Amino acid sequence: MQMVNSVAYCAQAIATEAQALANVTPVSRKESKAPFAIEDLREFAARNAATLRKTGHDDLAASIGAIDLAALYSDLEQLEQRLTSIEEKLIARLRASASEEALFEARRALDRELKPYRGKMTAEQLAMLERQFLDRRLLESAGLPRLSLFYL
Repeated sequence: MQMVNSVAYCAQAIATEAQALANVTPVSRKESKAPFAIEDLREFAARNAATLRKTGHDDLAASIGAIDLAALYSDLEQLEQRLTSIEEKLIARLRASASEEALFEARRALDRELKPYRGKMTAEQLAMLERQFLDRRLLESAGLPRLSLFYL
């Protein structure tokens, strides 16, 4: 390791590192074994699609059905992203169709739950927790499942 003695040296060191990175071949992702069987994944997807169909979200159920689970079984990150995008669309619909009173009550419940923690969390943490709480509340009140693989 070399010592940095001046700003001019930094520019040279950065150029050297950039060149070295440009010459490196991309590192392939290390494949890891999925934490669950593909049969469990298929059952999870089928169960969620059926629930969505029963509640009138046929297009979202079809979106889940159109996912090639066998192909994405080796890339669970991409599968999770697809499921999350479908879930976000579902939550947006639920928000749009919820009454002002239901949203108000959810907000009041949220405030009661978070009151003891407000002084101990950052604004970012609180905003994330609020969004998660309200999303979960909307899904629960509509009798709809979470689509994320974390709920498998």
